[in-house]
Amino acid sequence: AVVAAAARALGAAGTSGERLQRVCEQLCAMLPAEEVRLHIGERRGDRLAAGEASADAAACQVDIPWGHGRHAVLEAVGATRAPAELRPVLETVAGLLAAAIPGLDDHPVDTSKVERALHRLTIDSLPVGLYVIDRDFRIVMWNRKREIGTQGLRRSEVIGRPVFDVLHRQPEAELRAEFDRVLDAGETTEGEQEVSLGDEVRTYRTTRLPMRIDGTEISHVITIGEDVTETRAIQVVMHQTEKLAAVGQLAAGVMHEINNPLATIGACVAAITSRLGATAEPVVLEYLDIIESEVIRCTNIVDGLLDFSRVGRTGEQIGVTDVNQLLERTLYLLKHHQRFRRLVVHRNLAAALPPVMGNAERLIQAAMAILLNAADAMGGRGSVTIVTRHEAPWVVAELSDDGPGIPAEVLPKIFEPFFTTKGPTRGTGLGLAICYGIIADHNGRLDVRSEPGHTTFRIALPVARVEEAT
Repeated sequence: AVVAAAARALGAAGTSGERLQRVCEQLCAMLPAEEVRLHIGERRGDRLAAGEASADAAACQVDIPWGHGRHAVLEAVGATRAPAELRPVLETVAGLLAAAIPGLDDHPVDTSKVERALHRLTIDSLPVGLYVIDRDFRIVMWNRKREIGTQGLRRSEVIGRPVFDVLHRQPEAELRAEFDRVLDAGETTEGEQEVSLGDEVRTYRTTRLPMRIDGTEISHVITIGEDVTETRAIQVVMHQTEKLAAVGQLAAGVMHEINNPLATIGACVAAITSRLGATAEPVVLEYLDIIESEVIRCTNIVDGLLDFSRVGRTGEQIGVTDVNQLLERTLYLLKHHQRFRRLVVHRNLAAALPPVMGNAERLIQAAMAILLNAADAMGGRGSVTIVTRHEAPWVVAELSDDGPGIPAEVLPKIFEPFFTTKGPTRGTGLGLAICYGIIADHNGRLDVRSEPGHTTFRIALPVARVEEAT
């Protein structure tokens, strides 16, 4: 909007001085600054060296790439925003002025030239990667985001080259087929691709659109690439939170409707067993044992559901919590646990971690469930590594094991309520779902990475604000 307003001011009637004055007034009205000045015939570095501008003021100045030995500086005076926020806008306007100023000289501005400059600057300002190919598959446009992206190829290095010589993440035949589909059928295509960048995997969405310069035959293909990694992560979190909310609502009704009948059935089984004593037929005692075990299993499921209803409830004790102490307390409680006591525990706890706000007992419950799951996965033998660190604005705890790993097809489901791989007699499938709910209730994040021989659960909790900690 700022660039478009500047372009309109340049294109209006008047002398060059009047038009440039209108540009400055328009920028002042739209930018968080007391005044916007245009210094013709000066350079930012020269102004700073001559003491005409302090370092702080120079941070809100940009050079105009005029060329032919002529210079100008665009300055925002009395800015109320950080220079890092203003400079991209000022630099974009400076590019527009660089295209328009040489043609002013009290003559009407070449509006077509200004419009072309505006289009180019707009495309370069887009927060997505964009490039255009012609029907010979040669690159004819490559925007700024593409230059500074993961491949980091400059425009001068790719313009005019076949796209297959530049892009290698997809096989040439596959990439050619996608372009042919757009060129021949005029269809807009969309797809997603995962790209490994070191140890990190990013997800990119690619959209290809047909372009008709003369309005009839498709002459070019526009390709837009957007990093949607964070968007997909947010969608996963929202989907999981919706599931947990549904289970929590179910729990509120279940705890009243099922708990009392289960208690009654259990009491009746105990009374019948006591009355029959040793005179009962073996098959009757077997049936009573089955009833009792199934009652216990149902009670465990209801207790798990009740944990959901407790997540986020009012009245829970929330206070300043030290994550290192919390994990040490968890290990102390697990020290003599039958499933955990044969494991080797390695600690790498960062010193002087900032505190978090939370309910210590609930957080211990979550950490304990994750570590017991690790013990089950390793069959009670193996090693567990616990690492903590500060990654502003988070305090991070990573709980790792050297078990067999979680299969890729199972990994997306492990936080779903009632999903379990342990079999019907060993788990309800609520443990990790409850952990997820507890961490989410603390405004934190719980995720998992797994490969054969190594699994890591990562808990990230927000650092307590100063007013909370005091």
